[in-house]
Amino acid sequence: MTQHSAHPTSLTLLGLGAMGTALARTWLAADHTLTVWNRTPTRAAALAAEGAGVADSAAEAVAANSLIVVCLLDDASVQEALTGTDLTGKDLVNLTTSTPAQARARAEWARERGARYLDGGIMAVPPMVGVPEAGGYVFYSGSPELFEQHRKTLGVPLGTRYVGRDAGFAALHDVALLSAMYGMLAGAAHAFALIRKEDIDPASLAPLLAEWLTAMAPSVHRTADQLRSGDYTKEVVSTLAMQVAGTPTFLRTAEQQGVSPELLSPYFALMRRRLADGDGAEDLTGVIDLLVH
Repeated sequence: MTQHSAHPTSLTLLGLGAMGTALARTWLAADHTLTVWNRTPTRAAALAAEGAGVADSAAEAVAANSLIVVCLLDDASVQEALTGTDLTGKDLVNLTTSTPAQARARAEWARERGARYLDGGIMAVPPMVGVPEAGGYVFYSGSPELFEQHRKTLGVPLGTRYVGRDAGFAALHDVALLSAMYGMLAGAAHAFALIRKEDIDPASLAPLLAEWLTAMAPSVHRTADQLRSGDYTKEVVSTLAMQVAGTPTFLRTAEQQGVSPELLSPYFALMRRRLADGDGAEDLTGVIDLLVH
């Protein structure tokens, strides 16, 4: 467990997919009184044997406690599950993956129905739940009062990071980090593709990739500092001009290895555009401005 409350809270959990089930089991193990509901009732059977109360409907589950945690497939599922429930005086914590706009609209929807609202973005996979050393956590945004009141309970399965009163900020942080992850995975995919036809064991490349990506990761701090100051030439290690000059080598290598450049080409195109419009002494930070409309 990540945190324990001196006085375990009673709460309701809507949604028993892989993540919801992991959350439920962690709260039950920490002696919290838990009422659960799932659209497919059979998923609740194992949790009932572990001490959870099983509601026959979402409305019944919502009525059982003041703290309601929702972990469903998408925003439409949240709408469907909560329609017809009485949210007056409830504390609604929505851990369903959504866009920032959906989170803000859901917060207003909850307020109109008399509930306080907190949105969450889960930065973990189910096996990380209840395992502090795994480093998983949840971004939370929305009512600061709600967060402080239930922080210990919410921190039982995963760590908590409050990112602001704006209900959309948790989803925004979630998507921002996951977008960076997919960019990293795209680069790794290209790297593995380059050696795919060669007598090189992918297992020998993997630790080299992990080591290199780990070494490069701190550069995000320099990028953030340049964005704050507006000086994209500050503490530059490799200039934009130098890096653009090197891109043909990457593209030729891909061609020679029979690998599509489609994962790299869009970024290289942005680099060339920035060089044409800006200062070759800059870092790559100026590419960010090309992405913002």
